[in-house]
Amino acid sequence: MPNSAGVTVAGVDWSEASTAAVRWAAADAARHHGRLHLVHGFSPFTGRYGQAMPALRALHDDLADNARDFLAAAVRVARDAGGEELEVTTAMPEENPAEALIAASRGARALVLGASGDGVLAGTTAVQLVSHAHCAVVVVRGQHGPAAGPVVAGVDGSPFSERALAAAFEEACRRGAPLVAVHAWSDDDLLGGLGSFPLVVDWDAVRQDEELVLAERMAGRQERYPDVKVDRVVVRDRPRHQLIDWSRQAQLVVVGSRGRGGFAGLLLGSTSQALIHHAECPVMVVRPGGEPR
Repeated sequence: MPNSAGVTVAGVDWSEASTAAVRWAAADAARHHGRLHLVHGFSPFTGRYGQAMPALRALHDDLADNARDFLAAAVRVARDAGGEELEVTTAMPEENPAEALIAASRGARALVLGASGDGVLAGTTAVQLVSHAHCAVVVVRGQHGPAAGPVVAGVDGSPFSERALAAAFEEACRRGAPLVAVHAWSDDDLLGGLGSFPLVVDWDAVRQDEELVLAERMAGRQERYPDVKVDRVVVRDRPRHQLIDWSRQAQLVVVGSRGRGGFAGLLLGSTSQALIHHAECPVMVVRPGGEPR
């Protein structure tokens, strides 16, 4: 099959979280009949390689050899997870890991990262990448092997979640998995600062309105993916609470980078932030114009 689905990029360092991300990315690339590109940003003067102190040439070369070794090990992991026919390429640009991966994400289908650990891609680097990558970003958390659970999509009616829902349908179709479309709303979303006052609210009417929001977003999509079984969940709750709960039984949660309640200047919304730190399965964050192809 032609390599028309683009490239899946995975960030590589020496951590166990990175190895899990490579396995996930390899299976993803094989599922999409694409190419896997493994990237290690080799930054010898910062982080693990010294605190802003120029390394000696010999030390630099030793560190470079070490980095090439774990890139080669990552290729072996990828072949094991994605099959010998999977096309795997590697790169080790001498630049900050986040900068290297943001550059590699341009034109990619998805960028895949490990969730935690002591590697250079842990913590704030992952948030930076989810905020600035040019494609969808997958943070591999919790269960990352083969799973029989559903693909779960967070739907809030925003353009961001529209893209996330499209990506979730495609992922569910390729995995042969059911899709759970979750639309959650809270009192504060509806009432703002008045949420603490004893106002009379017709919650049945509100629920009907929220069900309509989800129905409108789903319109036409099930016809395009007739083999995907869809469950709709409409609930009065914080979206992050619902989606973290669903992550305990999902094989993938898909959300937009920012929801309808987010501030215009924010690159990453509170729900996506919470998920990349607390979900119990891999999380795909779809960025504006950056849904997987």
